[in-house]
Amino acid sequence: MQRNPEELYELGPAAPGIANAPMLHYLEGFIDAGNAGRLLAEHVLNSFPHETVARFDTDRLIDYRSRRPLMTYDNSRWESYEVPELALHLLQDTAGRPFLLLTGPEPDHEWTLFTEAMLGLCARLETGPAISFLGIPAGMPHTRPLGVIAHATREGLVAGHQRLPSRIQVPGSAPALLELRFGEAGRDALGFAVQVPHYLAQTLYPPAALALLDSVIKTTGLEIPDAELREAADRINEAIERQVGESAEVAELVRALEQQYDTVAEAIQAQDAFSGDADLGAGLLAEGETMPTADEIAAQFERFLAENQGRIDPPGSPGSPER
Repeated sequence: MQRNPEELYELGPAAPGIANAPMLHYLEGFIDAGNAGRLLAEHVLNSFPHETVARFDTDRLIDYRSRRPLMTYDNSRWESYEVPELALHLLQDTAGRPFLLLTGPEPDHEWTLFTEAMLGLCARLETGPAISFLGIPAGMPHTRPLGVIAHATREGLVAGHQRLPSRIQVPGSAPALLELRFGEAGRDALGFAVQVPHYLAQTLYPPAALALLDSVIKTTGLEIPDAELREAADRINEAIERQVGESAEVAELVRALEQQYDTVAEAIQAQDAFSGDADLGAGLLAEGETMPTADEIAAQFERFLAENQGRIDPPGSPGSPER
């Protein structure tokens, strides 16, 4: 029996004037080092008023036993249930330019139907390029610029961006499949993966979200404020520097990563000094055998960050103090 993709979502009121509007998307559940993608998605939603254009049927798409929704029990009764939401939101940047953001849990089921539904929905709304973003762990220190690797459905979309010049096989994800299917349908789609120091991969790392935002702005021309993210990034960088200053062991490990990073950078620069495609990321993606004492430095930082969670989390994040 042929399934109808439109059965997967409920369309809201007509949203005029969004033809060619870029569609950002972040689906939680796949790899996201430093929670970079989640922080950026939350920042965007918190920065602008938004309305729901379409809401997907999470009862069909989500495995609740794998990712159990939170419920609140108070005294003698169940008080509330947090219904998972996978929705497409319409926003306007500070200049009044419309754009869309798809966010929520990554579907566990019916990926084929979900991508068909998204293709149909974007064709119906006449949206512009689809843009995904997330964080990946890398064998690099926090004291060096964060690289952002780009991939896209056609070459012109990644011009001027860092790329990974390798052929690899990785576990799939719904956002990656969405980009693939968009390309097959002749639609523009691209994604950004920011490289997060591997010892900070399990923390909230706002500098990574800030790097992703810069890439999104560069690509789309959207005007999205970054003050909140910059404030949070400065705060966590200061906390990390305090830890480095207080621990000779951590400082030594960071210096080892700096030396590794600089050696790779110098080798690439010497190999292709005049190319705009020099790719530091290819030599720094996290591989266990190339990371000097990764477990030790991760343990040091994770312990410190756990002890200071309330002081370094970005505004509005779980565990951050009230403002």
